Amino acid sequence: MKILLNNSPEEFAVGSLTVNELLRLKNFTFKMLVIKINGTLVKKTEYETAAICEGDEVHVLHLISGG
Repeated sequence: MKILLNNSPEEFAVGSLTVNELLRLKNFTFKMLVIKINGTLVKKTEYETAAICEGDEVHVLHLISGG
């Protein structure tokens, strides 16, 4: 499966992934994340079920707070 992840092409040896599976595969461990699939925001409660499919454009952004 080929997707665009944070504007970079990525390839995975599966047919589809959930957001949680992608986060595990790419080792994204930040606590505060914003995930978008094809421009649509994915709620944290949907990470286990939200599917990422062939050709999807996925953005994983981590929020940093500071002062």
